[in-house]
Amino acid sequence: MAFYSEEEKTEDYLFKIVLIGDSAVGKSNLLARFARNEFYPNSKSTIGVEFQTQKMEINGKEIKAQIWDTAGQERFRAVTSAYYRGAVGALLVYDISRRQTFDSIGRWLNELHTHSDMNVVTILVGNKSDLKDAREVTTAEGKTLAEAEGLFFMETSALDSSNVTAAFQTVVKEIYNIILSRKVIISQELKHKDPSSLTNGKTVVLQGETTKDATAEVPKKAGCCSS
Repeated sequence: MAFYSEEEKTEDYLFKIVLIGDSAVGKSNLLARFARNEFYPNSKSTIGVEFQTQKMEINGKEIKAQIWDTAGQERFRAVTSAYYRGAVGALLVYDISRRQTFDSIGRWLNELHTHSDMNVVTILVGNKSDLKDAREVTTAEGKTLAEAEGLFFMETSALDSSNVTAAFQTVVKEIYNIILSRKVIISQELKHKDPSSLTNGKTVVLQGETTKDATAEVPKKAGCCSS
């Protein structure tokens, strides 16, 4: 799931994260805003797959997030499905002003689970929160779906940059915390040479865990933050 150097002193992590969702929900602009603080009002639909690496630091460790921007058009689905493999995180994006993009969330989740690890850290992102007058999907609906599916939740705006960085950081920090938890468990198991210490696999189930960075409004499985 994660690749890191064997040098403990300079331990780097590389996390593959995919952006998925219907066409024109703003996936490319979310990535552009996060990686380069740019926004393209007349951006064209992504063809196939593009990716960009962004560095972050967590607890003194350098994290490299390799973010893949997948085309939402049906005709590119066969091409992009191969790029789910190896993903440890996903931003599942819909447009709050287009209900049909919200109605497609179940299909995208099925595709994500079909082509990747079932335990991919996933955040449901309601993008274009700046379009308040055109809203078709309420914040409450987003939170409810996130709770039901065990996802984090956040509303963002690539236009005014609201919560964009927070959405990516939530996924990256959660992945890091899970990897760290696994290393602690493995270390304890080796120290005590007791296999029973690994009997509770739920300790490291990605979708079922929350971090301190997730807000407390949505209990247990889903963190939420709306603009």
